[in-house]
Amino acid sequence: MTTGLDDEELLGRTARDPASFEPLVERHSTALHGYFARRAPGAADDLLAELWLQAYATRRGFDPARGSVRAWLFGVARNVLSAHWRRVSAARPDIPRATGDDDPWEAVDDRLVAAAVAPRLRELLAQLPSDERELLLLVAWEQLTPSEAADVVGIPAATARTRLHRARNRMRSGAPFDLTGDPT
Repeated sequence: MTTGLDDEELLGRTARDPASFEPLVERHSTALHGYFARRAPGAADDLLAELWLQAYATRRGFDPARGSVRAWLFGVARNVLSAHWRRVSAARPDIPRATGDDDPWEAVDDRLVAAAVAPRLRELLAQLPSDERELLLLVAWEQLTPSEAADVVGIPAATARTRLHRARNRMRSGAPFDLTGDPT
């Protein structure tokens, strides 16, 4: 039974018993998926799969003198993520990069700020009358124009603009951030 062995012993056994790699996958997938999900949420599952393929293929290169198996796995994860950002940049040259760095750290900061204010936003949205909330969500999330949102909910465009204005003001007055997203 290999599950009682430590990571280094498991990795060492994979040369003669490839199934010894499986407990490593079970032990570390949650943490590694979290690493990817915080940095590239839409690609986390694919990146995790790529990580395990690369880790298995390069497992003989692990050097215990340089650190733990866990640290090695996160190093492989970092390389997988860097390759991902390079592929994204190459595939979408029309999207300007904020820095020369392959890791869009500003996006991580934005997600952290969003996560911090999300509970208050949910509370404020819940306090809005349902018609104002629906209009606001159609415009903000679904990117509809106020006139298109009016058509969706079946009210005149002028009424929709008035209700949308009222909803935005209510959200602004109770929001724990200014309109730029910076905490107040």
